[in-house]
Amino acid sequence: MPIHHLTSAADDRLRDYLHLTDVVLRSKHEPAMGMYIAESSTVIRRAIEAGHRPRSFLMAERWLADLDDVLDAVGAGPGGDVPVYVCAPEVLEAITGFHLHRGALAAMHRPALAPVRDVLAAARGGLGARRVAVLEDIVDHTNVGAIIRACAALGVDAVLVTPRCADPLYRRSVRVSMGTVFQVPWTRIDPWPAGIDVLRAEGFVVAALALDDASIGLDELEADTPDKLAWILGTEGDGLRRATISAADVTVRIPMAGGVDSLNVAAAAAVAFWATRERSRS
Repeated sequence: MPIHHLTSAADDRLRDYLHLTDVVLRSKHEPAMGMYIAESSTVIRRAIEAGHRPRSFLMAERWLADLDDVLDAVGAGPGGDVPVYVCAPEVLEAITGFHLHRGALAAMHRPALAPVRDVLAAARGGLGARRVAVLEDIVDHTNVGAIIRACAALGVDAVLVTPRCADPLYRRSVRVSMGTVFQVPWTRIDPWPAGIDVLRAEGFVVAALALDDASIGLDELEADTPDKLAWILGTEGDGLRRATISAADVTVRIPMAGGVDSLNVAAAAAVAFWATRERSRS
């Protein structure tokens, strides 16, 4: 029975879970190790339902019963080979650097990313994507998770992230997305912005969401929404690159009131997705 009751945060078996609050360490460590961390029983369930494989679990004793069916299903129950590490709450906090109030963590094997064209073709059960979000150099993990959650809620079929964009499988991104990062297909688009040509070749009209003198209002695009639409959303500070705006088919702005010139990128994404959603899917 691979359930191990551990009493020390220094136990080498827990190395996957150490220093989770160190963003620099995790952003470098996770891709190199081919792993990511799923936090909370809800997120763990969604990851496993999406076919992701756990390396191990870490939790307090009280959460064993709640996750009993999951542990059995992935070979972490009696006779299985996926270890479950159980610790007292104070030991968990020493390991992770924060109070683990969502029940459990799982170190998960990171799946290989598929090529862009494969992700687009496989969307909607093989019918192909019609709404796509491209995240250009968005570095805040909370924004990445919030945008992906909006994609899931508002009918966006796939997410593409540029080489310098934050990792959608970083712990905070996964948590903020409420596990929808496992629901919405995503991959890296590289090179960028040359990758816009791939989207255009697949029949997408590419719309850059940006404050630009040549932009049109969102209501104008909403009135004549393309059949296949790819939204490009820019980094929190500088917005979209000038080269990206130039390469897009159209630049779009959200009309504002109250002296406000722009919204947080996650809020802006949700507004744009809602306005240009496919009405047959609403």
